[in-house]
Amino acid sequence: MKKHKNTLIFLIKFFAIYFILTLLYATYLESSQQKKDIFKTSSITTKVASQTTEVLTFFGYDTHFVQHENEMSVKLFLAGTNISRITEGCNSVSLIILFISFIIAFAGSIKATVFFTLFGSILIYVINILRIALLSVLIYKYPNKIEILHNLVFPAIIYGTIFMLWVIWVHKFSNLKR
Repeated sequence: MKKHKNTLIFLIKFFAIYFILTLLYATYLESSQQKKDIFKTSSITTKVASQTTEVLTFFGYDTHFVQHENEMSVKLFLAGTNISRITEGCNSVSLIILFISFIIAFAGSIKATVFFTLFGSILIYVINILRIALLSVLIYKYPNKIEILHNLVFPAIIYGTIFMLWVIWVHKFSNLKR
């Protein structure tokens, strides 16, 4: 058991932090979403849709978004066509929770942990916005490729980013290297 002590401590810290942050996020969702009569997504999901349309508009695309009237999502329009839906799972918060849980469980100095947590969370959020924007354009241009784009290529981008950040953290900043 002594041999696996560090692994056990990591797993306990990771799952405890993950559980607490997920519980806090679920509480936020419960208070910020509306599911009766009129659907309203959480403010963070609406913000992601807004910022995605800002990115697309910056690159010259005619785009807008509206709250879906029949489900908990935001419809994203490109050139007048409803091209995609942005749901709670698309807003990157769950991925940021996963990222933060790992960083804290593999803690380094307080300063490095706080800095890397903030930097990584912002980077994940920004890459997610760019990912949704690019995915929307590619779905618009190549609608027959939606399955491979949505289910394979674009998850690889966001999960690849998180994995890269974890590797950098473990090798450069965590207490494990000492």
